[in-house]
Amino acid sequence: MRLGVFDPVFAKLSLAEMLTELKRYPQITAIEVGTGGWPGSNHIDLDACLQSADAATTFKRQIEDAGLVISALSCHGNPVHPDQTIAKDYDTVFRKTVRLAEKLGVRAVVTFSGCPGGGPEETRPNWITTPWPPEYSDMLAWQWEQRLIPYWKDAGAFAADHGIGMAIEAHPGFCVYNPETAMQLRAEAGKSIGINLDPSHFYWQGIDLPAAIAYLGEAIFHVHAKDVALNTSNVARTGVLDAKSYTRMQDRSWLFRSVGWGHDELEWKRIASALRLAGYDHVISIEHEDALASIREGLGAAVATLSRVILQEPPVEAWWV
Repeated sequence: MRLGVFDPVFAKLSLAEMLTELKRYPQITAIEVGTGGWPGSNHIDLDACLQSADAATTFKRQIEDAGLVISALSCHGNPVHPDQTIAKDYDTVFRKTVRLAEKLGVRAVVTFSGCPGGGPEETRPNWITTPWPPEYSDMLAWQWEQRLIPYWKDAGAFAADHGIGMAIEAHPGFCVYNPETAMQLRAEAGKSIGINLDPSHFYWQGIDLPAAIAYLGEAIFHVHAKDVALNTSNVARTGVLDAKSYTRMQDRSWLFRSVGWGHDELEWKRIASALRLAGYDHVISIEHEDALASIREGLGAAVATLSRVILQEPPVEAWWV
């Protein structure tokens, strides 16, 4: 496996400045590049690279000259949003990203499953987490049968036609939010649909990562390295479902943390070992969203921990096949 980084952590830097900054971390040999949607596209011009072979070649050469490989292109969004204008915009970025990934020789594209409304007349997404009252079960069935499955059958086929694996990041707030829903979508939409495994979205749900990894197996197309710390006192009082602002750090049940500041090194070794057993041999991509640590503090802590956890080797071609 290789150690990588997801580029929004360097959103304020140009591509050249980011590549210079990464020289501080020689252990990092891969980069995940945002092309639009929520991660933004701070380091690549998606349209320019699609329209110009020279632009795409120049971008790829800059990455390679810095001693890096591209682990994935990421375009997190909601392509089944009930507002059709919003949904179309996310779908357009997704399809452009798939085409560019093929052009650059990148095998994985990361995004969200999305979340529709609870019915055809709704205008905002509706994340449903309970089967009762009974209308919730009806709404959830409608979401999957009328929106999610039809979209991802088509989108998955599009990705497969371009040789791309779709790494759906299971994230609360969207229809795919845990291992079970990830595998449900894969069963319906085909094997070009897999998962971007992010432990930070699983820990607070009470999911055991090695068990989840064993269950997901070959469906793991890409991996994020981000941690979560639970405030046991707040959990004891209010549980883990927490819609308070991330700025209310002392009041929340859990917070995103840098790797090693939520779970210890042994836990991350358990994750790395489980990934090996599952056949995953690609990149572990560090994502920094720790409000308690600066970029250099958080990234440095993650690199230090993960460098002791994984034995870096070049990624295997078509690891999910």
